[in-house]
Amino acid sequence: MRIVIIDDYADSARHLKAFGAVSAHEVLIYRTPATSPGEWGERLAGAHALVLIRERSTVDASVLDLAPTLRIISCAGALPGTLDVAACSARGIAVAASRGAGHATAELCWAMILASERKLVSQIESLHQGRWQASIGRQLHGRSLGLWGFGKIAQQVAQYGRAFGMKVQVWGRPSSLERARQAGIDCAPSLENFLAGSDVVSVHLKLTPETEHLIKAADLMKMKPDALFVNTARAGLLAPGALEQALDAGRPGSAAVDVFDYEPLIDPDDSLLRRGNVLATPHIGFVEQDNFEAFFSGAFDNILRFESGDRGHLVNAQVFNQTI
Repeated sequence: MRIVIIDDYADSARHLKAFGAVSAHEVLIYRTPATSPGEWGERLAGAHALVLIRERSTVDASVLDLAPTLRIISCAGALPGTLDVAACSARGIAVAASRGAGHATAELCWAMILASERKLVSQIESLHQGRWQASIGRQLHGRSLGLWGFGKIAQQVAQYGRAFGMKVQVWGRPSSLERARQAGIDCAPSLENFLAGSDVVSVHLKLTPETEHLIKAADLMKMKPDALFVNTARAGLLAPGALEQALDAGRPGSAAVDVFDYEPLIDPDDSLLRRGNVLATPHIGFVEQDNFEAFFSGAFDNILRFESGDRGHLVNAQVFNQTI
């Protein structure tokens, strides 16, 4: 069986314990995105199984038409919105998804908050350049952590905030506010109060048609001039240019972002990367050893189960006359 793994930026899959499950098969790994139909056609030639890593690439009908031998697409992680499941089903291509370890993104979010508030990057750079204590940071204890949304990741971040002595408050949909109340966490009376009263605002919303471009520059400008805005969720939650406009206006005073409108972002002159008050990481919230072991273990297992005749675990099992 020929298995193709795409967008494995760090060439990580082959070094996982999980890889042993498919090592007897022909596995082709590509580290960079396909940039043309011709490149897609070359990579998918003769492929029986395709492994996607989250939403790093868009796989639609035009891509599927270049892969006549493809039998299954197995996602390393949750089913991405960039995969056209209906187009897969129409072509008789099976689709499966897997689950991660569950804490990686929340831990990165907290690391970014700590690094930003204590100015770790500039302090480290200063020391390596022969300068001592170039700036002064601030502690988190006693300050207010605002969580926009209250799903699984936000709930983990809330625990970290409380452990550090922060006052945690939540804003979001009624269901998020109800979950927060049940967890004994304060809910802001309005979006304006939430933004104006938080020293750190961390966004934890799913990107849907309803939330796309939800956060405007005018919203961010309601934050304190020394507040930190954190986005480890999705760049598309913000209106285009909203964060840059707000930072230029001085509210909030700084930002930490792990997600971008266009990825992989390899332009060092990008408007966010050039700002000294922005801590940016290359979408590594879910890129972590335990998480990848779980992602790929599930993805490979789904392929092998399909090859053995099992169809019940598929996202589109109905195509094969089985119940999901």
